[in-house]
Amino acid sequence: MTAFEEMGVLPEIAKAVDEIEWTLPTDVQAEAIPLILGGGDVLMAAETGSGKTGAFCLPILQIVWETLKDLESGKGAGAVAQIQQSAHWGLSLFDRGQALAVTPDGLRCQSREQKEWHGCRANKGISGSGKYFFEATVTDEGLCRVGWSTSQAALDLGTDRFGYGFGGTGKKSNAKQFDNYGEAFGMHDVIGCFLDLARGEIKFSKNGVDLGVAFTLNAQQKSQTYYPAVVLKNAEMAFNFGAQPFKHSPPNDYVAVSSAPKESVKCNSVSSNQNQSNESGKPINNAPQAIIIEPSRELAEQTYNQIQKFKTHLKDPTIRELLVIGGVNVKEQIATLNSGVDIVVGTPGRLEDLIQGGYLLLTHCRFFVLDEADGLLKSGYTELIDRLHKQIPKITSDGKRLQMIVCSATLHAFEVKKMAERLMHFPTWVDLKGEDAVPETVHHVVVTVDPQKDKSWHNLRNHVETDGVHARDNVRPGNNTAETLSEAVKMLKGEYCIRAIKEHRMDRALIFCRTKIDCDNLERYLKQAGGQQFSCVCLHGDRKPAERKANLEKFKRQEVKFLICTDVAARGLDITGLPFMINITLPDEKSNYVHRIGRVGRAERMGLAISLVSSVPEKVWYHGEWCSSRGRNCQNTNLTNQGGCCTWYNEPLYLAEIEDHLNVTIQQVGSDVKVPLNEFDGKVTYGEKRMAMGSNYENHVQQMAPVVAELAALESRAQITFLNIHIAER
Repeated sequence: MTAFEEMGVLPEIAKAVDEIEWTLPTDVQAEAIPLILGGGDVLMAAETGSGKTGAFCLPILQIVWETLKDLESGKGAGAVAQIQQSAHWGLSLFDRGQALAVTPDGLRCQSREQKEWHGCRANKGISGSGKYFFEATVTDEGLCRVGWSTSQAALDLGTDRFGYGFGGTGKKSNAKQFDNYGEAFGMHDVIGCFLDLARGEIKFSKNGVDLGVAFTLNAQQKSQTYYPAVVLKNAEMAFNFGAQPFKHSPPNDYVAVSSAPKESVKCNSVSSNQNQSNESGKPINNAPQAIIIEPSRELAEQTYNQIQKFKTHLKDPTIRELLVIGGVNVKEQIATLNSGVDIVVGTPGRLEDLIQGGYLLLTHCRFFVLDEADGLLKSGYTELIDRLHKQIPKITSDGKRLQMIVCSATLHAFEVKKMAERLMHFPTWVDLKGEDAVPETVHHVVVTVDPQKDKSWHNLRNHVETDGVHARDNVRPGNNTAETLSEAVKMLKGEYCIRAIKEHRMDRALIFCRTKIDCDNLERYLKQAGGQQFSCVCLHGDRKPAERKANLEKFKRQEVKFLICTDVAARGLDITGLPFMINITLPDEKSNYVHRIGRVGRAERMGLAISLVSSVPEKVWYHGEWCSSRGRNCQNTNLTNQGGCCTWYNEPLYLAEIEDHLNVTIQQVGSDVKVPLNEFDGKVTYGEKRMAMGSNYENHVQQMAPVVAELAALESRAQITFLNIHIAER
């Protein structure tokens, strides 16, 4: 039995894990996998490269596969749907609002949405003639309306002409007409709902007291099929359709809806056709069981590829996964959804498009996963996440509670904490990282770029093309203005980058630039610097998806040496054994510094991160919502407080914030970019594991030999002295 099997992971999954040479679970996997298998909400944080993706993908794959297996054997949602289609009356598990939870027996419903109404109809309805009755009991405080509706009615009961409701405020409602009727009701009150199709009357009772006729139906309305219905706002109600004795029995000429003649009963078409399990017992095709949201295309592809590896040996049934990202033909994604999907991995924009278009349904979603949640929230997706969470039923059709899993490089970000409080159900924290810290396997240093001391920029004939911020500022050598020094920094940083590559003989490195234009400029500069030694590709949002994917693959296959990218493009990328990373500009968000340098020093391999830090303020582009083109071909070099799109960037300040955040002083090295090795490290080989570092035991022996010889001589003299004393005493 493997270590993963001991945690409850299926042997088929454990076999796939073993084949990719995961012998033992990482710390975060050992903590999170049992929690997710146990059905809980989980917040997890660990160092980059710690196996977070496996920590949530493995248990999700297992639960999804087991659910599909149950469906094939007639258990789970398929069995519940069969109950819904049998003589059993209950609220529909499918014909319901986005945030309305229904128990598997269909006899209790709940909505915890405080701002919106969410409703539901029963799985069966009544037509023809006769007098019918059911009871509804208020089981928790909140706002509610209960009554009858046709299949044409909105789930918000009483807001159109096809629904007839009686609300807790004591008003009856139809076609948005709210009139006083009876009296208000609340916690523990029992509402009787009467339907007389012969006379065309609907009325209600409260705790057995008849409140009189509420609505009169005309001939056409009497010919419709009427379903018991309810709508709630942060409330809960329980229903009795006649399977149990009523608390307050109706008059003898009324019968329970569950006792209605078969010819008068019609199944809810939404339950039986639209969202019901199909003949094979599987859920509807375009309603996956798991939705995993990633902040970037590259990270989505990475997670998708991991799932494909993990599920290799899961057969009969086969799990169907889909990658939903922009830049791919949406018609192909829709076709795949219609053919059947169990797990969807995607980026926020395309996911929302498919959900809003009705191509991807959330009715069967069991897992809602936010990977790199801090990145998603900082990118402005908070409202989207809240909106999607509202739409997902909190109890699935087979009676399982929705599980939410949040992964983040740090759980201590304010936005992540607030979201967890708002959306998650008593989550367990798996925090193996704590506050941001730099792994011991990473050497990170700062190189100061000072154009006032290093005047080599005066004579740089071939320098990196700058971003054009100072195109109209008359910058030139000898002019000591802030603008000239800023332009000098931009030129020198390209030169320092080349210097770092040569000094450390870098044959593989990730290079971070602040903006997309900086990435493009550096790419051209390195290519001009000479052949294979500086071979590189770019990864940022303005490159087409196919090019981004191809460039990343080239770097991973080591066909090129350097990957130049922005923070957004590189977030979460897992590139094994990466030895070097260069910050052309420090990030203004201190946590992003940890994200960046976390790309090296992974899997116990040593890594070197070099940050080029300007000693003077640098004027940079800063396009915001005020910029009509959001940076495309923008030439407004005025400062933002003057209606422009530029700002002064203060790297020493950001460096101080990073050091304060990490509670360390980052080592500074000279402009020659030579990094002195710690005397206890011995010979460090970046990109290799610590065990592979040359400790030079032969030298240690040579160094220790004189001391050992001296100790041996002292021991010999001590023994001889002892013997002499012992002989003298005799």
